[in-house]
Amino acid sequence: MLSGVGGEEPPGRPGERVAAALADAFLAGDWGRDGLLGRGALVVGVRARWLRRVAAEVLGAYPRVPADRPRELAGFVAASPVYRAAWHSARRRGRRLRVRARPVTATRTVRRPWPTPVVDDLAALAALLGLTPEELDWYADRRSINRHARDERLRHYRYTWLGGRLIEAPKPRLRALQRRLLAEVLGPVPVHPAVHGFVSGRSAHTFAAAHAGRPTVVRVDLVSFFATVSAPRIFGLLRLAGYPEPVAHTLTALCVTRTPAGVLRAAPAGLPDRPYRLALLRGPHLPQGAPTSPALANLCGFRLDRRLAGLAAAFGATYTRYADDLAFSGDLPPRRAAALVDRVTAVVAGEGFRVRPDKTRIRGRADRQLLAGLVVNTAPGVPRDEYDRLRALLHNAARTGLAAQNRAGHPDFEAHLAGRIGWVGRDRPARAAKLRALFEAARLRPDDGSPGAHAAAP
Repeated sequence: MLSGVGGEEPPGRPGERVAAALADAFLAGDWGRDGLLGRGALVVGVRARWLRRVAAEVLGAYPRVPADRPRELAGFVAASPVYRAAWHSARRRGRRLRVRARPVTATRTVRRPWPTPVVDDLAALAALLGLTPEELDWYADRRSINRHARDERLRHYRYTWLGGRLIEAPKPRLRALQRRLLAEVLGPVPVHPAVHGFVSGRSAHTFAAAHAGRPTVVRVDLVSFFATVSAPRIFGLLRLAGYPEPVAHTLTALCVTRTPAGVLRAAPAGLPDRPYRLALLRGPHLPQGAPTSPALANLCGFRLDRRLAGLAAAFGATYTRYADDLAFSGDLPPRRAAALVDRVTAVVAGEGFRVRPDKTRIRGRADRQLLAGLVVNTAPGVPRDEYDRLRALLHNAARTGLAAQNRAGHPDFEAHLAGRIGWVGRDRPARAAKLRALFEAARLRPDDGSPGAHAAAP
C-alpha cells in the first residue's frame, strides 16, 4: 500500500520521520537489496548512493525481515551513521530530506513462545475485542483524555482512596475488555512457580503452606507493587509473548493509566512514602482495581521471582510470593535471617521495586509466624482470635438476627459471612461445623425488618 504524506521534519527530531518512513517501506515488500533500495527511493524521491549503503546495513543487521518490529527498525535507520550523514548533508545544502511517499504493510506475528492468540496488527486486535478502530483508539486513550479531562464522563476510571491505597476501577466497558484480555491474551503465559496470588489453583493457603512448621519465617512487603509495574515493563512482556510492536503498545495502553492530578492532590496527608507513591501514580502504571493488573504484575515480576528463588536456595530456604508479600523460611538463625533480608532488599531494588522495612518480620518457632493472615507454626490456619470473633458474631446473630450484626452495612451480609466461614474453617472441619451451625441458626431466625436485614431463606 502506498500513501502520500509529504512534509518536513518536526523540530528537535531530526531525521526520525524520514527514518520511520524508510523502515515502513523496507518492510513493505521482498527482503532483498534491490527491493529495499527501490522502495527507499520512493520515500525520499531519489535513488541516492547513501540509500544503497543504508539498505546494506539493514540487511546485515536483520538477515530475516523484522516484520513485527517497525519501530525498532526505524530506530536502527535513524541511528545509522550513513543515514545521519546524508540527512545533515542535505540540510546544509538546503535540500532537506522529505517523505515523498510511504509504502506500508501490516505487521505480522513472527514467533509465539506460548499458545497466545495470533494478533498481527491493530485491525486484528480490534476484531478480537469486537471494537471499531476508533473505539480501540478511544479505550487505549492515546490522547491522555483520562488524565486531563475534568468531566468524569470522559474518564475510563473511577477513583477511591481507601486508607493508603488508591483504587482505580475501570468503568464497565473497559473492565469487560480487560477481562477478555486477561482470559485470552494473558492467560496462556505462565507465571513463576513461586507465585500464589491470583493464580488458578493456588491461594493464600498454598502460599503459606510452603512455610508451615519451619524454624524461621521471614516476611517482606513491597511498596505500591501494582503502581511500580510501568508501561515499559508491560510492553516488554507482551513483546516477549510475540505480539508485534504496534499491538504490544496498544495492549499496554489498554491496561495502564495515569492518575489525574486532582486525585493525587486528594491523597491522605499521612500516606507512607507519599512522594514516591504519587510519583508512580503520575506515570503510566497498573491500576489497582483493573482485572488485568494482578496477572500482569505477576508476569512482569518473573525475573524478580526467579532471582529471589535462587537467593533463597543459596540460603537453604524456601521462597513464595502472594502479590506484594514475599515469604522465606528455613533454618535461619538471627544473623543469617538478617543477611537474607539485606540481600532480598538489594535484589528487589535491582528489579525496580522497593521494600517496606517497617513491615519486615523475622519470626522463630516461639513467635506467631503469620503469612497472609494465616498462622504457619504448624499447619496453616487463621489466628484463634479471628475464629473467636467470628463465632461470637454468629452467636449474637442467632439471638438478635443477622441484620443487627451487620454494623458495617454489607449489601449481602449472608454472602460475606459465608465467605468468612469458608476462610476461617478451611482445613479445620470441627471449626467449620460449629460456625456453619451458628450461621444456619442465625439465618432461620425471623427477620426483624430493620435496615440492612437479610433476606430470610425459605
